[in-house]
Amino acid sequence: MVTRPNQGPNLFAAAGLDKDAPRPLADKLRPAKLDEVVGQDHLLGPDGALTRMLATRSLGSLVFWGPPGTGKTTVARLLADATDLQFEQISAVFSGVADLKKVFDAARLRRESGKGTLLFVDEVHRFNRAQQDSFLPVMEDGTIVLVGATTENPSFELNAALLSRARVLVFRSLDAAAIEKLLTRAEELEGKKLPLDDGARTALANMADGDGRASLTLAEEVWRAARPGEVFDQARLQDIVQRRAPIYDKAQDGHYNLISALHKSVRGSDPDAALYYLARMLDAGEPPLYICRRVVRMAIEDIGLADPQALVIANAAKEAYDFLGSPEGELAIAQAVLYVATAPKSNAGYAAYGAAKQVAKSAGSLVPPKHILNAPTNLMKSEGYGRGYSYDHDTEEAFSGQNYFPDALPRQQFYNPPERGFEREIKKRLDYWAKLRKEKGGE
Repeated sequence: MVTRPNQGPNLFAAAGLDKDAPRPLADKLRPAKLDEVVGQDHLLGPDGALTRMLATRSLGSLVFWGPPGTGKTTVARLLADATDLQFEQISAVFSGVADLKKVFDAARLRRESGKGTLLFVDEVHRFNRAQQDSFLPVMEDGTIVLVGATTENPSFELNAALLSRARVLVFRSLDAAAIEKLLTRAEELEGKKLPLDDGARTALANMADGDGRASLTLAEEVWRAARPGEVFDQARLQDIVQRRAPIYDKAQDGHYNLISALHKSVRGSDPDAALYYLARMLDAGEPPLYICRRVVRMAIEDIGLADPQALVIANAAKEAYDFLGSPEGELAIAQAVLYVATAPKSNAGYAAYGAAKQVAKSAGSLVPPKHILNAPTNLMKSEGYGRGYSYDHDTEEAFSGQNYFPDALPRQQFYNPPERGFEREIKKRLDYWAKLRKEKGGE
């Protein structure tokens, strides 16, 4: 989100509305210059990507990727002003091929008179593949400079051909310092302080969840609700404005980013970070059973036989949640997350299975050695099925040391347990059996 303390050209005036018509605080504080933008110093600071681009007076097509309320629309408008381009804006939600054709035709006429066009496309990821492809010719011949805005990962949502012709710039969620700048500017414009104590002011910034527009909307709600001389604490603030839901799309990046963070925190044996991401996901409405499935996967992939009990605990948490439901059952999930985060880690079983699959696929359909094949018929016995098989339980140490791989396949070693957790004991057994196998001539 971006703001300006001074009045200037705005959408209301452009639409022919009275300048004194009620306007949202976020619109009244919309910046008039790029250096008034807050929270995007990596793009607009002295060494920012856009700063360097503007220094050349040459602007290529861009894709702005970032969460809501971080200033994507405003920066696009100000870029057009800075490069003397006509600013045109459409939304992919409401526009189709016919609308695009009108915009392109107008841009061609404008170009003939020596004026370029910056076309800002909001929610550009909502255009289908054919619609996205329609931009390519007018981008290539210079009819338009495209600036697309998206809250979704461009790598997944935009065509490769479009991405190859545009530079992706990432807009960041506003941090606490940036939100504080916005609130201070709002107070200067309104000529009064927000009626919040220090704790409530911090809480309001947290409720905005990195969205500058949301922080100003919340500030407006506070001013509307406050009686003369009243100052709200955090509890009263939450009663008045309620709590803004965290930005979290369970089908898109928010979902995948948080489950990835949870999984890697568990893998990295950080129980505190793991609990934090678990709480974030549950708070945002992630189905608890989905999290249970992922914890089971963690127990298998990242712990394995280093602690065989991890899988038991993970499955038990799922059963406990099924039995108790929310919120009581969520504690069982939290306990399972703590268990897997603090358990010894090993991906030896995971890696061994992957290696075995690769050899099984590449080696073809090799027949097992005949001595370990059953011989239920006389014909099979005459062919040598089962001949020479040694029943392990009848041998010393209950270990025959025979070869069980196909004759055409050299003995393989897929499983290499580390000396951690329960696998330390497994490694001792395997090393001992390898010694016996060598003594018996099995390898």
